[in-house]
Amino acid sequence: MFGMIHYEMFLAASIILNITPGSDTIYVLSRSIAQGRMTGFYSVLGTSAGCVIHTVLAALGLSVILAQSALVFMMVKIAGAVYLGYLGVTMLLAKDTLAAAQMKEAMSHKDTFWQGLIIDVLNPKVALFFLSFLPQFIDPQNHYGMIPFLILGITFIVTGAIWLLFVVYFSARVTTFLRKKTNLMNKVCGSIYLLLGVKLLASEKS
Repeated sequence: MFGMIHYEMFLAASIILNITPGSDTIYVLSRSIAQGRMTGFYSVLGTSAGCVIHTVLAALGLSVILAQSALVFMMVKIAGAVYLGYLGVTMLLAKDTLAAAQMKEAMSHKDTFWQGLIIDVLNPKVALFFLSFLPQFIDPQNHYGMIPFLILGITFIVTGAIWLLFVVYFSARVTTFLRKKTNLMNKVCGSIYLLLGVKLLASEKS
């Protein structure tokens, strides 16, 4: 479908990975607690805009690589599998990584948006994640150029935005939930990273 494979798996993985506590969740949560839901809403717009930039950059780069060299694209996927494996092991071994949301100085909605965007764009882990995650769900015989990369990226962004909006609306309750469940969620997410990495390596070997 439009040069994609295993879209259902991608959707499920995106939902699980997005609800795992990360820098975006912590930022949105802290802004919502500090200044209320409207500020939290703008922080969601900012982080989502940052993900859009990462998606476009990954789509441009990966689609060009695939068009020019299947071998190089395979090497990118293998490197991505190794990176996902590293993330998986790191999360499985991690302890409670969720710091309490800090009360920050008041910011305008515009500043909140731009801060969220900058935090996301300047995070190299996000760029590496997109480069390693998206290629696993692209058909090697893709003839749709950037389209499958963009669809996958938009899917990830939309599922993430829905989760973050939930965080904004129920910020107090989410804080308590995340503090209690971070260890379990780290283990689940780490296992998913490892499975995705193994799946990618196995498919290339076959």
